[in-house]
Amino acid sequence: MRETFLELITYLKNPVLEKDQNADLNYRLKKFFYTLIICIITSAAIMPLFTLVETLGLVNMNDHAMEDLMQQFPKAVIIFLVVILAPLFEELIFRAPLTLFHDPSYFKPAFYIFAVVFGLIHITNFKITTNVLLLAPILVLPQTILGGYLGFIRVRFGLGWSMLLHACYNGFFIFISFASDLV
Repeated sequence: MRETFLELITYLKNPVLEKDQNADLNYRLKKFFYTLIICIITSAAIMPLFTLVETLGLVNMNDHAMEDLMQQFPKAVIIFLVVILAPLFEELIFRAPLTLFHDPSYFKPAFYIFAVVFGLIHITNFKITTNVLLLAPILVLPQTILGGYLGFIRVRFGLGWSMLLHACYNGFFIFISFASDLV
């Protein structure tokens, strides 16, 4: 996993449009699984920032679109929306176009722009207030970093892999959320 983490960090420092030539399914599944773990650990490491923001009274983290979704729809609908529909559409919008930028001088900025815009679009999950706008870089940091990770998998393995990674990531957190409701 350390090797995958280092490869991911190296890639994020200097993204290039270069497909991974190793098409072995076991290799790809292993790399995919490690990347998923890295995504989850990264998000978990950022969570204390959200606790701090809420403790300081800057943003009510319960005033979030996911809370509304959980109140309005049955779990099966939420799973469909969050684990299937959102990853499908978001990957088509934010990752599919990446391979259109063949010129390295365009690819690198495009890669970063798509990751940042992917993160920023998630600010709409919050009730927009002055504090939410001022703290947007922190509030969408997990999604922005995830956008980079998904871009890495998309370029290296293909669009289907980024859709699957996005779905697994969302699925992990939605199931954690469901489990915490039981406690």
